[in-house]
Parts: sequence; C-alpha cells; structure tokens
Amino acid sequence: MSPDAAFLPPPPPRASLLGVGRFTAAYMLAAGLAALLLRNREFLFYILVMLGLIAAVAAVHRRVALTRATLWGLSAWGLLHMAGGLVPLPVGWPHQGQPVLYSFWLLPERLKYDQVVHAYGFGVTTAVCWQGIARVARAPRPTFGLLVLAGAASLGFGALNEVVEFTTTLLVPETNVGDYHNTGWDLVANLAGVGVAVLWIGLTRREPGR
Repeated sequence: MSPDAAFLPPPPPRASLLGVGRFTAAYMLAAGLAALLLRNREFLFYILVMLGLIAAVAAVHRRVALTRATLWGLSAWGLLHMAGGLVPLPVGWPHQGQPVLYSFWLLPERLKYDQVVHAYGFGVTTAVCWQGIARVARAPRPTFGLLVLAGAASLGFGALNEVVEFTTTLLVPETNVGDYHNTGWDLVANLAGVGVAVLWIGLTRREPGR
C-alpha cells in the first residue's frame, strides 16, 4: 500500500441487494410472462441479456460496493427498458415503428422515449464506471482524467448495446430496433447522458462513494 493510500477514505458500507433485487425480480418476471404471452421473440432475447447484465452488476457490486442510489438507478433503467418494448401505446399517440412505448414521440419528430432512456441509462452507467475506477485506483476525488476514462468506458458499453441490438436483427425476423439513423441518435443520446453524468460527478463528488 502506498503512503498516500492510508489517507484515502474507506469504501462505504456495501448496500444491500435485497430490496432492489426483489423489485428487479418482480418486474423481470412480469416482463417475461408478457413477452411469452405476446410471443415477442425480440424481448425474450433482451430478457436473457438482462439476466446476464444483472449477474454482472451483482459481481461488480461485490467487488467495488456500488452506492444504493446507483443500484436503484440501474434497476429503474431495467424497468424503463422492459416497459419500453412491452407496453402498447394508446391509439392515436404519435410514434415511429411498432406502437409500443419505445417508439413514442415525446416531442413529435424531435425526441423519443427511446432516446431519453438511452441518455438516462448511460448516465447511470457512467456512475458505475466512475465508482469502479475510483475503487480500483483508490482515487479520493474525480479528476478530469478519471472522469474522461469513466465517460469513455460508458460510451463503450453504449456501443456494445448497439451490437446487441444488431445481433437481435440477425436472430429475429421482425424487430423494433430501427435503422442506421436511429442508431446514430441512440449514440447521441448516450453521449448526452454521459456528459451530464460526468459533469454532475465532477461538481458534486469529492469522494468516490459519497
């Protein structure tokens, strides 16, 4: 251990997974049943991906002790994702693609539900990346370089998400993934969410776990 490490704050107590785990399990079970009843092969695939991601988050939490707010933020993202693909839109609501929440225009021809979920989700992912980097590097505060690294890591996960969506188009004949234009706006939304998260962490976090 370096001499400076002795002066760094200890990691916060590990947040319990019980409450957030029950909440996540409840909506995942409901989403799985809905996807089966609707015969939605696209979202059955996404549910399998989600289960893998949930296991990965649990493993990361055991290693770096994610904050309670971050765990609930990730769970909320999962709920928004499941709802986006499975909740049908009322007749007459503006949308692009299949009539589900993901296709809903919050601002007609300007802003979709999908893009807001992307921005929110990869903002939360930036917080996960920062906490992981801060724990491993034993960094007492978010420096510019570490924030750039956390943001870049989150953007990388965003790009991986697009690869998963592309894989879905190869496995499922009909999907609501969208075209190249949609992918581009997804990446822009990811960048916006990452930018806001990096700014928020830089302005409010003096210690990685606070």
